[in-house]
Amino acid sequence: MNAPFNLTEPAATNAHEFSVSELSRSVKRSIEDQFGQVRVRGEIGGFRGRHSSGHCYFSLKDSEATLDAVVWRSAYSKLSIPPEEGLEVVATGRLTTFARKSSYQLVVEQLEPAGVGALMKLLEERRKKLAAEGLFDEDRKRPLPTHPRVIGVVTSPTGAVIRDILHRVSERFPSHVVVWPVRVQGETSGAEVANAVAGFSGAYGGPRPDVIIVARGGGSVEDLWGYNDEAVVRAVAASPIPVVSAVGHETDWTLIDHAADKRAPTPTGAAEMVVPVRADCLATLADRARRLDTAMATLSESRRGALRLLARGLPPLDALLQMPRQRLDLASDKLTGALFRTVSLARQRYAGTAGRLSPSLAARPLAQARDHAEALTGRLDRAMDASLREASRQAASLDGRLGPHLLARPIGEARSRLSAASDRADRAMARLNADRRQRWQTASKLLAAVSYTAVLDRGFALVRRADDSPIRRASDIGSGDALQLQFADARVSVVEAGGAPRPATQPAKAAAPKKPSRRAAKKNPDQTELF
Repeated sequence: MNAPFNLTEPAATNAHEFSVSELSRSVKRSIEDQFGQVRVRGEIGGFRGRHSSGHCYFSLKDSEATLDAVVWRSAYSKLSIPPEEGLEVVATGRLTTFARKSSYQLVVEQLEPAGVGALMKLLEERRKKLAAEGLFDEDRKRPLPTHPRVIGVVTSPTGAVIRDILHRVSERFPSHVVVWPVRVQGETSGAEVANAVAGFSGAYGGPRPDVIIVARGGGSVEDLWGYNDEAVVRAVAASPIPVVSAVGHETDWTLIDHAADKRAPTPTGAAEMVVPVRADCLATLADRARRLDTAMATLSESRRGALRLLARGLPPLDALLQMPRQRLDLASDKLTGALFRTVSLARQRYAGTAGRLSPSLAARPLAQARDHAEALTGRLDRAMDASLREASRQAASLDGRLGPHLLARPIGEARSRLSAASDRADRAMARLNADRRQRWQTASKLLAAVSYTAVLDRGFALVRRADDSPIRRASDIGSGDALQLQFADARVSVVEAGGAPRPATQPAKAAAPKKPSRRAAKKNPDQTELF
């Protein structure tokens, strides 16, 4: 019969017991030591944009496995391409564990597209996105200026592109060219080009260009990738200055070509596009001046002929004036008779009116007016008497109420307030004087304590040169120097033993300013500036 199994007795073993934390840390060290730097190829999945903390979380997957990945906020701005859902990439980073979930993840430090196919897929998706926003619409593109005074060029200052552009501009129509130096490839090229395009339209400290050329030579898709950057496209679309894209050769297309106002097949073609040929402009101007002179002569001759035809159709001057003269004669004859008739009628109306007038008609109104005036004069006299009596009564009443005793009380109160204010002012001045006297005494004691005269009173002496400059070290005294020793009560002049007094040292002349180098003063022959 088998013995019963005792649950309270542990099984005998030599295995080491780990805590959960110890085991997690051990696994973490093992994985990080073995996979400290890895490159993983896979498709991005589960990406929902940046977290509020600035970190990015997604997964890399293939047909058989999935690997969690994270991009910390500090590393996100250094990525050559941002993570996007469904994009196949090669991620570089280190493998680590996440103990809280008993899982492992890849801390991504760099992202690269997995080949040209992935780049073209990303480029097409970005093109559709920006086109849906209207950044490539033809109706928003502007014409280039015919004769630009200032041309801004965004390119490398050391490459062949800028030399070709400067040569073509000076050959066709010499203009002022301002170069904004940028990197034309690499991780930072897109940001530098976007800043340059936006900087030309801002207050960068130089002349504002009339047109901007963004140029570089040809290259592979990876070399031109900076000009497919979303920030570059948005900067070109938002630029108030017309932009000409001259990136790569004629077969190379980037997103900046769609957003620019004009696309040039080559950088040299861009220079030919923005400036005309000066000789052609002069020839066109001369031809138009000749055509204008011919047109003006033709117009003057045709107008002169039309004027002559119209003049033939007009009647003679005497015939035009015959009828008006006849009407003037008739009107003059009528005017004389009408004047005599008007005077006669006026004289008759005057005589009739004078006959109806007589002195008796005006006597009654005059009498009525005189009576009315006398009545008003009587009323005025009575009103004046009543006003004088009322004024006298009011004056007598006020005279009884006025007297010196009414002012005695206000004067006494004012005198009391003045006395109290004077006492307060005296006390305030006494406190102010006492406070200032105490501060003066304190300052005097402090001055006496820090003054070197107190040191002289203790038996020391101050050594000076003849010009009263102090001497701090014995090594500063030369043989035969004239010195002054100041004691507490007086000064004593002495000469250092060993020779006659030396003359006072002349101050050193100021160094003449260096002339600017001839190379620095030489002007740029092609009027090119760097910012």
